[in-house]
Amino acid sequence: MNIDLGNPRVLSPDDAERQVLLADPRGYCAGVDRAVVTVEEALDLYGAPVYVRKQIVHNKHVVSNLEKRGAIFVEELDEVPVGATVVFSAHGVSPAVHREAAERELKTIDATCPLVTKVHREAVRFAREGYTILLIGHAGHEEVEGTAGEAPDQTVLVEHPDDVDKLEFPADAKLAWLSQTTLSVDETMETVRRLRSKFPQLEDPPSDDICYATQNRQVAVKEIGAAADLVIVVGSANSSNSVRLVEVALEAGAKSSYRIDDISELDESWLDGASTVSVTSGASVPDHLVQEVLAYLAERGYPDARPVQTAEETLAFSLPKELHKDLKAAGR
Repeated sequence: MNIDLGNPRVLSPDDAERQVLLADPRGYCAGVDRAVVTVEEALDLYGAPVYVRKQIVHNKHVVSNLEKRGAIFVEELDEVPVGATVVFSAHGVSPAVHREAAERELKTIDATCPLVTKVHREAVRFAREGYTILLIGHAGHEEVEGTAGEAPDQTVLVEHPDDVDKLEFPADAKLAWLSQTTLSVDETMETVRRLRSKFPQLEDPPSDDICYATQNRQVAVKEIGAAADLVIVVGSANSSNSVRLVEVALEAGAKSSYRIDDISELDESWLDGASTVSVTSGASVPDHLVQEVLAYLAERGYPDARPVQTAEETLAFSLPKELHKDLKAAGR
């Protein structure tokens, strides 16, 4: 990539007061890393092309890089040749998609994040026990479609806290809630609070559905955003967790916050009067994109970033069993 840093700003006497705060943790989570490595290993093992249903993760740079290596991204399985290899994205798929893949005799590699798989299993159990599932999430998001597909006739989507007012169920209705894993923790808990107030019989999932990485990144952006003049969030527009980081930063007290895919979208006017600039990235963002933002700031007189660590992440997931088996057979 050719990076045009433009003309550095003229420094003012206030520049000595400038600081850059860098969120830690940020960027890739265990599920994203597993999904991306899955496609890379599949390309190395089977050769191009390897098909991927939907974006493997919600980041246009990751998708573009994998396309250059021979991955072909499709919206639906009818675009995949019969018998070809297809990877399911980190966001998960419904049972109907698995059935279609079997009918088309596709070799499937399921790169669904294990934390999303956990929510699927919860949906299956609640449905089997006769519950109506109130699924908190965003309509049209692949993860929501996959989870709802486990029990489509027993799932009701709740997108916002205000949607609770529109829900009506008998007093003896068996109700349980689940959520998309990449939502705002605070907004989700507000939705749950309203649901529980209206439906006291509401059952909780066995554990939090919002994933550890989403929660950690939101805690971190609160820390670096509370006193920030500007918070820059690196992440793609279709990345739910990246979009949420902008919202959380503003709610935490940041004077301004913007989401960018990369430095080409930075507006230098955002830096006017900004002494404290904080930087973070969504869970599907490679860190070199963040480093380019820091270089951009450095060229404009901002000091080296000061990391602000709010959690340590050590979780790692093994590769999908289908791929692991083939890698082992190939002696890798």
